[in-house]
Amino acid sequence: MKEYSLIAKTFAGLEDVLAKEVKRIGGKNVRRGKRAVFYNGDLELIYKSNYKLRTALRILKEIEHFKFHNVDQFYLRCKRIKWQNYFNVDQNFVINSVVVNSRDFRNSMFASLKVKDAIADYFRENFGKRPNVDTQNPDIIINVHIFQDSCTLSIDSSGESLHKRGYRVKQGDAPLNEVLAAGMIYISGWMGNSDFMDPMCGSGTLPIEAAMIAQNIPAAKFRKDFAFQLWNDFDPVLWEKVVEPVEKREFRYQIYASDLSGSNLLNAQTNARRALVFNKIKFQCSDFRDLNLKLNNATILTNPPYGERLKDNDLEGLYAMIGERLKHQFTGNDAWVLSSSISGLKQVGLKASSKYDLFNGALKCKLNNYKLFEGKRK
Repeated sequence: MKEYSLIAKTFAGLEDVLAKEVKRIGGKNVRRGKRAVFYNGDLELIYKSNYKLRTALRILKEIEHFKFHNVDQFYLRCKRIKWQNYFNVDQNFVINSVVVNSRDFRNSMFASLKVKDAIADYFRENFGKRPNVDTQNPDIIINVHIFQDSCTLSIDSSGESLHKRGYRVKQGDAPLNEVLAAGMIYISGWMGNSDFMDPMCGSGTLPIEAAMIAQNIPAAKFRKDFAFQLWNDFDPVLWEKVVEPVEKREFRYQIYASDLSGSNLLNAQTNARRALVFNKIKFQCSDFRDLNLKLNNATILTNPPYGERLKDNDLEGLYAMIGERLKHQFTGNDAWVLSSSISGLKQVGLKASSKYDLFNGALKCKLNNYKLFEGKRK
């Protein structure tokens, strides 16, 4: 089967985690990039990447890579591509462009316009008509990446971002992105071999992703649509092979999820039912300060408020409470806290054994790890 150059996009800070995932599903020549992982694979691996990778946002298949000296040459190189290999005149398309340090292209809109012109002219000259552009619901998504005088053209195999798993039907004010949640769990090293707890679970993303990881439920198990299903070379038999039911891994431990808000907890329970993991999660409506669980050798992972809706003194009090509870109630466990509030994290009052830089949307965050042992650090 023909092999392609593939690109898996992700969040900054999750590149190493994603590279390991890509290797696990059979990716070849895996290389780490900036917010991306580059690798080689066939059509089956494209399908597997979309279905199984938990820390990928989208999967791109490279069409062409070239250098250019000016805009006219760029246009001609784009027009030379046999576009009918990728879609036909009755399908619509959209161009998404990123331009970095280019002398010829001052903005991404101009780059998208030149690629659109090349595609339209190619079809008009060879087939007598051209496909339409649809920015809202395109059949085909063309990705353009220009760095200085180099261009990479790719076709997007995912469509909607892969963080849209298909199980979330309810969410709170600031839901944690599913890709980020899975990345946090992988960074923590938790793979279902102990108990897991999120004491501020919001709409349940962390405990649900944990339950899916623990039972080996594919990331996109509940998602219905992918862009590659509209490709000319879509192979439904091969796709059915990829999505054949796999035996769930037995999970003998417990996942705990609690939140101060009753409405948040109801949302989390609804989402967990949709993801078929409700019976693996023990939900409790509780303030973290009142949570009295007996855990040992468990992983505690949480994403508390960052301060957008809290006054400074309330934020400091919240993080001080988190530190106090972790130290006095949950010794013997491994805790991880994600936050963009550096002042808040200082109030935790515990020495972090490791720190990771991650992004929650546009917010730069720290994921701090606290080893919770009794007595003083030696």
